[in-house]
Amino acid sequence: MSRPKPNILVTGTPGVGKTTFCEALAAASSLEHLEVSKMVREKRLYREWDDELDCSIFDEEMVQDALEPLLESGGCVVDFHSSSFLDESLVDLVVVLRVDTSTLYDRLEKRHYPESKVKQNVEAEIFQSCLDEVFEEADIQIWEMPHDTEEHMEEALERVLGFVRSFG
Repeated sequence: MSRPKPNILVTGTPGVGKTTFCEALAAASSLEHLEVSKMVREKRLYREWDDELDCSIFDEEMVQDALEPLLESGGCVVDFHSSSFLDESLVDLVVVLRVDTSTLYDRLEKRHYPESKVKQNVEAEIFQSCLDEVFEEADIQIWEMPHDTEEHMEEALERVLGFVRSFG
């Protein structure tokens, strides 16, 4: 599929800074920021709710149906912690943001996440769950990038903007 602008998936454990990164990328480029967790909430793209973790359990098919029309013409930066349900033909680059677990713990605590949710997300980062679920067999560039500091964010932003400029 040929698109005039790329679609970039930015993924990682909750708390690594996906939304902050995507907002900066969208502001520095002509890409549209699609904050999938916000779409899930606003469009109710879920069928279940987890009371213990106080979050929705998104419905992959519903999210895919909402995203596909937006991604077909390109020019989107997709911000979400999950990727395995996406149609890989709609994604041109995957950026997996990583963060030190102590930094992640502090960020999640500041969000007032329940201890069980903090622990679950720190373990997901330790076991690189988000990286491991990204299109294993696809022919897509996957960039794993640290996102602990402002300097890391600037470096990652410059690298991804270079990809955007050279796309096509």
